[in-house]
Amino acid sequence: MKRRQFIIALGGATLAWPLAARAQQGTPMRRVGMLMNNVATEPIYQAYVDTFEKTLQTLGWTQGRNLKLEIRWSAGDSQLVHSYAVELASMMPDVLVASTTPNLRALLPAAKTIPIVFVVVSDPVAQGFVSDLAHPGGNITGFAAYEFAMGGKWVDLLKQMMPNIKHIAVMFNPDTAPQSKLFLSSIEAAAPGLGVQVVAAPVHDETEIARAIEAASSEPDGGLLFPTDTFTSVHTDLIVKLAARYRLPAIYSNSPAMVRDGGLMYYGIDFEPQYRQVAVYVDRILRGAKPGDLPVQLATSFKLIVNLKTARELGLEVPMGLMLRADEMVE
Repeated sequence: MKRRQFIIALGGATLAWPLAARAQQGTPMRRVGMLMNNVATEPIYQAYVDTFEKTLQTLGWTQGRNLKLEIRWSAGDSQLVHSYAVELASMMPDVLVASTTPNLRALLPAAKTIPIVFVVVSDPVAQGFVSDLAHPGGNITGFAAYEFAMGGKWVDLLKQMMPNIKHIAVMFNPDTAPQSKLFLSSIEAAAPGLGVQVVAAPVHDETEIARAIEAASSEPDGGLLFPTDTFTSVHTDLIVKLAARYRLPAIYSNSPAMVRDGGLMYYGIDFEPQYRQVAVYVDRILRGAKPGDLPVQLATSFKLIVNLKTARELGLEVPMGLMLRADEMVE
Protein backbone atom coordinates (compact mmCIF):
# COMPACT_ATOMS: atom_id res chain seq x y z
CA MET A 1 0.00 0.00 0.00
CA LYS A 2 2.86 2.37 0.83
CA ARG A 3 4.35 1.74 -2.61
CA ARG A 4 0.99 2.49 -4.28
CA GLN A 5 0.65 5.75 -2.33
CA PHE A 6 4.21 6.70 -3.23
CA ILE A 7 3.57 6.13 -6.92
CA ILE A 8 0.27 8.02 -6.91
CA ALA A 9 1.92 10.93 -5.11
CA LEU A 10 4.61 11.08 -7.74
CA GLY A 11 1.90 11.02 -10.41
CA GLY A 12 0.36 14.13 -8.92
CA ALA A 13 3.76 15.77 -8.88
CA THR A 14 4.18 15.26 -12.62
CA LEU A 15 1.00 17.17 -13.31
CA ALA A 16 2.32 20.08 -11.27
CA TRP A 17 5.51 20.34 -13.35
CA PRO A 18 6.34 24.06 -13.47
CA LEU A 19 4.78 25.70 -16.50
CA ALA A 20 7.62 28.16 -16.71
CA ALA A 21 9.98 25.32 -17.52
CA ARG A 22 7.76 24.39 -20.44
CA ALA A 23 8.00 27.69 -22.26
CA GLN A 24 8.56 27.30 -25.96
CA GLN A 25 12.00 28.74 -26.79
CA GLY A 26 13.03 27.75 -30.28
CA THR A 27 12.58 24.03 -29.67
CA PRO A 28 13.32 22.00 -32.83
CA MET A 29 10.75 19.69 -34.40
CA ARG A 30 10.36 16.51 -32.35
CA ARG A 31 8.70 13.28 -33.45
CA VAL A 32 6.40 11.06 -31.40
CA GLY A 33 5.07 7.71 -32.60
CA MET A 34 1.84 6.31 -31.21
CA LEU A 35 0.61 2.73 -31.69
CA MET A 36 -3.06 2.71 -30.71
CA ASN A 37 -5.45 -0.19 -30.31
CA ASN A 38 -8.90 -0.33 -31.90
CA VAL A 39 -9.73 1.83 -34.95
CA ALA A 40 -9.48 5.56 -35.59
CA THR A 41 -13.22 5.88 -36.20
CA GLU A 42 -14.20 4.64 -32.72
CA PRO A 43 -15.24 7.80 -30.82
CA ILE A 44 -13.98 6.86 -27.36
CA TYR A 45 -10.51 5.93 -28.63
CA GLN A 46 -10.34 9.05 -30.76
CA ALA A 47 -11.23 10.99 -27.61
CA TYR A 48 -8.21 9.44 -25.88
CA VAL A 49 -5.94 10.66 -28.68
CA ASP A 50 -7.54 14.11 -28.60
CA THR A 51 -6.89 14.31 -24.85
CA PHE A 52 -3.28 13.29 -25.42
CA GLU A 53 -2.76 15.90 -28.17
CA LYS A 54 -4.49 18.71 -26.28
CA THR A 55 -2.44 18.05 -23.16
CA LEU A 56 0.76 18.13 -25.20
CA GLN A 57 -0.34 21.43 -26.66
CA THR A 58 -0.83 22.94 -23.21
CA LEU A 59 2.71 21.81 -22.43
CA GLY A 60 4.10 23.64 -25.44
CA TRP A 61 4.04 20.96 -28.16
CA THR A 62 1.93 21.76 -31.23
CA GLN A 63 1.42 19.45 -34.17
CA GLY A 64 3.09 20.87 -37.27
CA ARG A 65 5.02 23.56 -35.40
CA ASN A 66 7.45 21.75 -33.12
CA LEU A 67 5.85 18.29 -33.03
CA LYS A 68 5.29 15.58 -35.61
CA LEU A 69 2.85 12.98 -34.29
CA GLU A 70 2.64 9.68 -36.18
CA ILE A 71 -0.34 7.53 -35.17
CA ARG A 72 -1.10 3.97 -36.26
CA TRP A 73 -4.18 1.95 -35.31
CA SER A 74 -3.75 -1.82 -34.90
CA ALA A 75 -7.52 -2.55 -34.94
CA GLY A 76 -7.21 -5.83 -33.06
CA ASP A 77 -5.18 -7.34 -35.92
CA SER A 78 -2.02 -9.13 -34.75
CA GLN A 79 -0.36 -8.75 -38.16
CA LEU A 80 -0.99 -5.00 -38.23
CA VAL A 81 0.44 -4.72 -34.72
CA HIS A 82 3.83 -6.03 -35.81
CA SER A 83 4.01 -4.21 -39.13
CA TYR A 84 3.08 -0.88 -37.57
CA ALA A 85 5.54 -1.42 -34.71
CA VAL A 86 8.38 -1.90 -37.19
CA GLU A 87 7.22 1.07 -39.25
CA LEU A 88 7.05 3.44 -36.28
CA ALA A 89 10.38 2.30 -34.85
CA SER A 90 12.07 2.78 -38.24
CA MET A 91 11.12 6.47 -38.13
CA MET A 92 13.45 6.82 -35.12
CA PRO A 93 11.04 9.00 -33.13
CA ASP A 94 12.07 10.74 -29.93
CA VAL A 95 9.38 8.87 -27.98
CA LEU A 96 6.96 6.02 -28.69
CA VAL A 97 3.56 5.53 -27.03
CA ALA A 98 2.22 1.97 -26.82
CA SER A 99 -1.43 1.39 -26.00
CA THR A 100 -2.18 -2.18 -24.77
CA THR A 101 -0.01 -5.21 -24.08
CA PRO A 102 0.25 -6.54 -27.68
CA ASN A 103 1.35 -3.13 -28.98
CA LEU A 104 3.99 -2.82 -26.26
CA ARG A 105 5.24 -6.36 -26.90
CA ALA A 106 5.61 -5.59 -30.60
CA LEU A 107 7.42 -2.28 -30.05
CA LEU A 108 9.98 -3.53 -27.53
CA PRO A 109 12.13 -5.59 -29.92
CA ALA A 110 11.68 -3.08 -32.74
CA ALA A 111 12.66 -0.06 -30.62
CA LYS A 112 15.34 -1.31 -28.27
CA THR A 113 16.73 2.11 -27.35
CA ILE A 114 13.81 4.45 -28.13
CA PRO A 115 11.96 5.70 -25.04
CA ILE A 116 8.52 4.09 -24.72
CA VAL A 117 5.57 5.21 -22.61
CA PHE A 118 2.86 2.57 -22.29
CA VAL A 119 -0.81 2.78 -21.32
CA VAL A 120 -3.64 0.21 -20.99
CA VAL A 121 -1.13 -2.46 -19.99
CA SER A 122 -2.22 -4.68 -17.11
CA ASP A 123 0.24 -5.47 -14.30
CA PRO A 124 3.51 -4.71 -16.15
CA VAL A 125 5.56 -6.41 -13.42
CA ALA A 126 3.67 -9.70 -13.67
CA GLN A 127 4.01 -9.57 -17.45
CA GLY A 128 7.76 -8.99 -17.21
CA PHE A 129 7.89 -5.56 -18.83
CA VAL A 130 9.43 -3.89 -15.77
CA SER A 131 10.95 -5.33 -12.61
CA ASP A 132 9.90 -2.51 -10.29
CA LEU A 133 7.12 0.08 -10.50
CA ALA A 134 8.94 2.86 -8.70
CA HIS A 135 12.16 2.37 -10.68
CA PRO A 136 11.31 0.68 -14.01
CA GLY A 137 14.79 1.23 -15.50
CA GLY A 138 15.60 0.65 -19.17
CA ASN A 139 13.78 2.53 -21.90
CA ILE A 140 10.15 2.08 -20.82
CA THR A 141 7.70 3.47 -18.30
CA GLY A 142 4.00 4.16 -18.29
CA PHE A 143 0.60 3.70 -16.75
CA ALA A 144 -0.64 0.33 -15.58
CA ALA A 145 -4.20 -0.81 -16.17
CA TYR A 146 -5.72 -3.70 -14.21
CA GLU A 147 -4.11 -5.97 -11.66
CA PHE A 148 -4.87 -9.54 -12.65
CA ALA A 149 -6.82 -10.11 -9.45
CA MET A 150 -9.51 -7.98 -11.10
CA GLY A 151 -10.79 -11.17 -12.72
CA GLY A 152 -12.40 -12.19 -9.44
CA LYS A 153 -14.11 -8.81 -9.15
CA TRP A 154 -15.75 -9.22 -12.56
CA VAL A 155 -17.11 -12.63 -11.57
CA ASP A 156 -18.45 -11.22 -8.31
CA LEU A 157 -20.26 -8.34 -10.07
CA LEU A 158 -21.85 -10.69 -12.59
CA LYS A 159 -22.95 -12.93 -9.73
CA GLN A 160 -24.52 -9.95 -7.96
CA MET A 161 -26.42 -9.06 -11.12
CA MET A 162 -27.61 -12.64 -11.66
CA PRO A 163 -27.49 -14.56 -8.35
CA ASN A 164 -28.44 -17.88 -9.96
CA ILE A 165 -25.67 -17.79 -12.55
CA LYS A 166 -23.83 -21.12 -12.73
CA HIS A 167 -21.63 -21.02 -15.84
CA ILE A 168 -19.43 -18.23 -17.22
CA ALA A 169 -17.63 -18.30 -20.55
CA VAL A 170 -14.52 -16.09 -20.58
CA MET A 171 -14.04 -14.84 -24.13
CA PHE A 172 -10.80 -13.46 -25.58
CA ASN A 173 -8.47 -13.74 -28.57
CA PRO A 174 -5.14 -15.29 -27.44
CA ASP A 175 -3.31 -13.50 -30.27
CA THR A 176 -4.48 -10.00 -29.37
CA ALA A 177 -4.84 -10.47 -25.60
CA PRO A 178 -1.98 -12.70 -24.37
CA GLN A 179 -2.53 -11.27 -20.88
CA SER A 180 -5.96 -12.93 -20.72
CA LYS A 181 -4.44 -16.18 -19.46
CA LEU A 182 -3.43 -14.31 -16.29
CA PHE A 183 -6.91 -12.86 -15.87
CA LEU A 184 -8.32 -16.33 -16.44
CA SER A 185 -6.29 -17.70 -13.52
CA SER A 186 -7.82 -15.19 -11.09
CA ILE A 187 -11.29 -15.78 -12.55
CA GLU A 188 -10.94 -19.54 -12.06
CA ALA A 189 -9.65 -19.02 -8.52
CA ALA A 190 -12.64 -16.87 -7.56
CA ALA A 191 -15.35 -18.94 -9.28
CA PRO A 192 -15.73 -21.91 -6.87
CA GLY A 193 -16.31 -19.64 -3.88
CA LEU A 194 -19.14 -17.98 -5.80
CA GLY A 195 -20.67 -21.26 -6.95
CA VAL A 196 -19.76 -20.69 -10.58
CA GLN A 197 -18.07 -22.86 -13.18
CA VAL A 198 -15.76 -21.13 -15.67
CA VAL A 199 -14.76 -22.16 -19.17
CA ALA A 200 -12.23 -20.42 -21.41
CA ALA A 201 -13.65 -19.41 -24.80
CA PRO A 202 -10.76 -18.38 -27.08
CA VAL A 203 -11.88 -16.85 -30.39
CA HIS A 204 -10.04 -15.68 -33.50
CA ASP A 205 -12.75 -14.51 -35.89
CA GLU A 206 -16.44 -13.65 -36.10
CA THR A 207 -17.46 -17.25 -36.77
CA GLU A 208 -15.75 -18.41 -33.59
CA ILE A 209 -17.38 -15.57 -31.63
CA ALA A 210 -20.80 -16.74 -32.79
CA ARG A 211 -20.05 -20.36 -31.95
CA ALA A 212 -18.68 -19.52 -28.50
CA ILE A 213 -21.70 -17.44 -27.54
CA GLU A 214 -24.11 -20.07 -28.85
CA ALA A 215 -22.22 -22.72 -26.86
CA ALA A 216 -22.44 -20.59 -23.72
CA SER A 217 -26.19 -20.37 -24.16
CA SER A 218 -26.49 -24.17 -24.16
CA GLU A 219 -25.60 -24.20 -20.46
CA PRO A 220 -28.43 -23.29 -18.06
CA ASP A 221 -27.96 -20.03 -16.16
CA GLY A 222 -24.94 -19.04 -18.21
CA GLY A 223 -23.17 -15.74 -18.71
CA LEU A 224 -20.23 -14.10 -20.48
CA LEU A 225 -17.13 -12.29 -19.25
CA PHE A 226 -14.82 -10.24 -21.46
CA PRO A 227 -11.34 -9.40 -20.14
CA THR A 228 -9.42 -6.60 -21.87
CA ASP A 229 -8.94 -7.41 -25.56
CA THR A 230 -8.88 -5.10 -28.57
CA PHE A 231 -10.25 -7.89 -30.78
CA THR A 232 -13.48 -8.27 -28.81
CA SER A 233 -13.74 -4.49 -28.49
CA VAL A 234 -13.58 -4.09 -32.28
CA HIS A 235 -16.40 -6.65 -32.57
CA THR A 236 -18.65 -4.97 -30.00
CA ASP A 237 -21.70 -4.77 -32.28
CA LEU A 238 -21.66 -8.49 -33.07
CA ILE A 239 -21.00 -9.53 -29.47
CA VAL A 240 -23.75 -7.34 -27.99
CA LYS A 241 -26.21 -8.51 -30.64
CA LEU A 242 -25.47 -12.19 -30.03
CA ALA A 243 -25.55 -11.82 -26.24
CA ALA A 244 -29.02 -10.30 -26.58
CA ARG A 245 -30.19 -13.00 -29.01
CA TYR A 246 -29.14 -15.81 -26.68
CA ARG A 247 -30.23 -13.89 -23.57
CA LEU A 248 -26.85 -14.04 -21.86
CA PRO A 249 -25.82 -11.52 -19.21
CA ALA A 250 -22.31 -10.22 -19.86
CA ILE A 251 -19.74 -8.04 -18.11
CA TYR A 252 -17.20 -6.09 -20.17
CA SER A 253 -13.89 -4.42 -19.34
CA ASN A 254 -12.67 -2.99 -22.65
CA SER A 255 -14.67 0.17 -23.01
CA PRO A 256 -17.77 1.86 -21.56
CA ALA A 257 -19.04 2.00 -25.15
CA MET A 258 -19.80 -1.73 -24.98
CA VAL A 259 -22.52 -1.05 -22.39
CA ARG A 260 -23.72 2.18 -23.91
CA ASP A 261 -24.18 0.21 -27.15
CA GLY A 262 -26.37 -2.39 -25.44
CA GLY A 263 -24.14 -4.55 -23.27
CA LEU A 264 -25.26 -5.29 -19.71
CA MET A 265 -22.38 -4.26 -17.43
CA TYR A 266 -19.00 -2.54 -17.56
CA TYR A 267 -16.49 -2.39 -14.76
CA GLY A 268 -13.19 -0.91 -15.64
CA ILE A 269 -10.81 2.00 -15.78
CA ASP A 270 -11.48 5.52 -16.92
CA PHE A 271 -8.51 5.72 -19.29
CA GLU A 272 -8.86 9.35 -20.32
CA PRO A 273 -6.92 10.67 -17.28
CA GLN A 274 -4.16 8.19 -18.06
CA TYR A 275 -3.79 9.50 -21.62
CA ARG A 276 -3.45 12.98 -20.13
CA GLN A 277 -0.67 11.71 -17.88
CA VAL A 278 0.98 9.92 -20.81
CA ALA A 279 1.33 13.32 -22.47
CA VAL A 280 3.00 14.68 -19.32
CA TYR A 281 5.53 11.83 -19.38
CA VAL A 282 6.16 12.33 -23.10
CA ASP A 283 6.80 16.02 -22.43
CA ARG A 284 9.27 15.20 -19.66
CA ILE A 285 11.14 12.76 -21.88
CA LEU A 286 11.29 15.25 -24.74
CA ARG A 287 12.86 17.67 -22.28
CA GLY A 288 15.54 15.23 -21.20
CA ALA A 289 14.09 12.87 -18.59
CA LYS A 290 14.97 9.19 -18.82
CA PRO A 291 11.94 6.86 -18.98
CA GLY A 292 13.53 4.42 -16.57
CA ASP A 293 13.61 7.15 -13.92
CA LEU A 294 9.88 7.87 -14.20
CA PRO A 295 7.77 5.57 -11.98
CA VAL A 296 5.08 3.38 -13.47
CA GLN A 297 1.78 4.70 -12.16
CA LEU A 298 -1.29 2.71 -11.17
CA ALA A 299 -4.88 3.32 -12.22
CA THR A 300 -6.96 5.02 -9.56
CA SER A 301 -10.23 5.77 -11.38
CA PHE A 302 -12.71 2.93 -12.00
CA LYS A 303 -16.27 3.00 -13.33
CA LEU A 304 -19.26 0.72 -12.95
CA ILE A 305 -21.84 1.19 -15.69
CA VAL A 306 -25.12 -0.74 -15.89
CA ASN A 307 -27.53 -0.79 -18.82
CA LEU A 308 -30.98 -0.85 -17.20
CA LYS A 309 -32.79 -1.41 -20.50
CA THR A 310 -30.70 -4.50 -21.25
CA ALA A 311 -31.25 -5.80 -17.73
CA ARG A 312 -35.02 -5.54 -18.19
CA GLU A 313 -34.85 -7.31 -21.54
CA LEU A 314 -32.95 -10.16 -19.87
CA GLY A 315 -35.54 -10.33 -17.11
CA LEU A 316 -33.03 -9.21 -14.48
CA GLU A 317 -33.77 -6.88 -11.59
CA VAL A 318 -30.71 -4.76 -10.86
CA PRO A 319 -29.92 -5.09 -7.15
CA MET A 320 -30.11 -1.87 -5.17
CA GLY A 321 -26.50 -2.34 -4.09
CA LEU A 322 -25.31 -2.23 -7.72
CA MET A 323 -27.54 0.73 -8.52
CA LEU A 324 -26.10 2.69 -5.62
CA ARG A 325 -22.52 1.81 -6.61
CA ALA A 326 -22.97 2.49 -10.34
CA ASP A 327 -21.27 5.58 -11.73
CA GLU A 328 -23.64 5.55 -14.69
CA MET A 329 -26.92 3.83 -15.52
CA VAL A 330 -27.96 3.62 -19.17
CA GLU A 331 -31.67 3.70 -19.96
